[in-house]
Amino acid sequence: MKNYWTLSEDNIFVAAHRGFSEKYPENTIPAFQAAIDLNVDQLEIDIRVTKDDQLVIIHDATVDRTTNGTGKVCDYTLEELRRLDAGSWKGEEFKGLQIPTLIEFMDLVKDLPDMTIDFELKEYPVAGWEEKSYSVCDRVMKIIDDYGYTDRCVINTFNGKLHGYIHKKYGKKYRQHVYYPPAYMGEYDEEPYNYAYCSCMFRSVKKDYDWMKARGVQPWAGASVKNAETVDQAIADGAVLITCNNPDVILQLLRERGKHK
Repeated sequence: MKNYWTLSEDNIFVAAHRGFSEKYPENTIPAFQAAIDLNVDQLEIDIRVTKDDQLVIIHDATVDRTTNGTGKVCDYTLEELRRLDAGSWKGEEFKGLQIPTLIEFMDLVKDLPDMTIDFELKEYPVAGWEEKSYSVCDRVMKIIDDYGYTDRCVINTFNGKLHGYIHKKYGKKYRQHVYYPPAYMGEYDEEPYNYAYCSCMFRSVKKDYDWMKARGVQPWAGASVKNAETVDQAIADGAVLITCNNPDVILQLLRERGKHK
């Protein structure tokens, strides 16, 4: 089996946060394609569910910020979502872009031999939404398997209860992406660092990075890394992956420092 996970302190992976989101409308096909064209190591996406139970890629619970519509994603059918303009907020040249489905994204990346994906699950098992949350999770896992990404993805959520569900049901079949400090994940039964593959570090503190490595969990730097100063700090902390909105700049900076192959 191919080793997709060659990231290290000397080969820091670059993940495009919602695609090339600094230049293109986030979580759209052009944003993902632009990141692919840069040869990033990973794409990060956010998954939600529509009123008619379709899986779509959008970060916020509402459509207000990134479309010309208003209201909750889960109150729209897929057909209704498709009528919204998901591009103009970023620039008139992007007018008419649509919110993509998960399947459309998977079709885009299905033939990329080296790509890894960070799938962020945004449907949380809060009161009255537990069944929906777990159902969405299981459906995403099946799609990941169907497209051959089982061994080259991480599963990410800000909800400790959902992380626990994944670990209990699937064990270590999928690499789990958690967060530090733990307060970002809310309540959980078993400490996520006992089974996690990687953790996004929301504090730039080297001792936190060292503690995570001692637990056997890879420390990843988050999207606050955006320039030479923050790249150098991530390197000094010991990050092995940087999630960013401007992958063109971050790739160049890492290569200049001999930190990306």
